[in-house]
Amino acid sequence: MRLKDMREDRDITQKEIAEFLHIKQNTYSQYETGQRQLPVDTLIKLALFFNTSTDYILELTDEAKPYRRTGR
Repeated sequence: MRLKDMREDRDITQKEIAEFLHIKQNTYSQYETGQRQLPVDTLIKLALFFNTSTDYILELTDEAKPYRRTGR
């Protein structure tokens, strides 16, 4: 996953993102290192936070631009 690179590119600490997600810093750290599986709802929140797609975070695409949202 690209979480660490995305976070560092924006000069954001793990603690700041953990606070945004309402989780502990060590939990977020485990997401970055792959020690803990990232829940889908958290993945979506991170995609919105970083203004990108879940596919980009998961390295399924190199296109960082988010998808156009549907009218659901």
